[in-house]
Amino acid sequence: MAYERIRVQPIASSLGAEVSGVDLSKPLDEPTRGEIHDAWMEHLVLFFRDQALTRDEHLAFGRRFGALHIHPVLQPLADEGVPELIVLESSAERPYVAGGWHSDVSFEREPPLGSILRAVDVPDAGGDTLWANMYAAYDALSERMQRMLGDLRAVHSGSFFRRAASARQAERLAENESTTHPVVRTHPVTGRKAVFVNSGFTRGIEGMKPKESQALLAFLYEHLGSLEFTCRFHWTKGSIAMWDNRCTQHRVVADNLSAYRRMERVTLVGDTPV
Repeated sequence: MAYERIRVQPIASSLGAEVSGVDLSKPLDEPTRGEIHDAWMEHLVLFFRDQALTRDEHLAFGRRFGALHIHPVLQPLADEGVPELIVLESSAERPYVAGGWHSDVSFEREPPLGSILRAVDVPDAGGDTLWANMYAAYDALSERMQRMLGDLRAVHSGSFFRRAASARQAERLAENESTTHPVVRTHPVTGRKAVFVNSGFTRGIEGMKPKESQALLAFLYEHLGSLEFTCRFHWTKGSIAMWDNRCTQHRVVADNLSAYRRMERVTLVGDTPV
């Protein structure tokens, strides 16, 4: 695809591209926004380097691609009136990384369509993030496996967030804590099929006995993380990643838990998977 307003350089054959030639701190005109969206649909996850965005500019950039999602629990800036912005921090005293493959907030009836993550403070080494292409994971399956998965639905749950929730948040979480989604979803823009189960939130296959469900999910989790489906990004301060939650999964490499890391994320409201 040819672009006139941005430069797009793929970083891996399966997914991922670095975008340059655009300053995200400034308002985007519609042609530039459209090219970014087209590149996003083509490459699934986009990376922007050296973007000196303020918090308000980060929020404004996200809103150019849809309404912003409010996480039922992770709202550390809510007291400052910014419930749409999530802060993810890790340090030697409180190490935390999302080290397993997952799709953000897939336990909601309408999971987010995408996320935009900004590096505020990152270590010089370590803490990279991996993304995996769920179109490719689906396409690599046999036709018989594709047909079988196409008839299945999986149970997704966010119940483990209860331990971090206030009483008010727990009440909100309970309203949308568990649901079922198709194991294979069809992307509403591209029309392509993607695997839609993840080790972070999927708890079982509807209508299967526990051992059957565990065996099938174990196979899918191993399969979807295959190296040929992935790309890897090394963070630097001011870099931004923008990924499509409907057809990718991601995980952090937990190789430098002693270092301080602060990331800020806005997430886009999605729709019901079909």
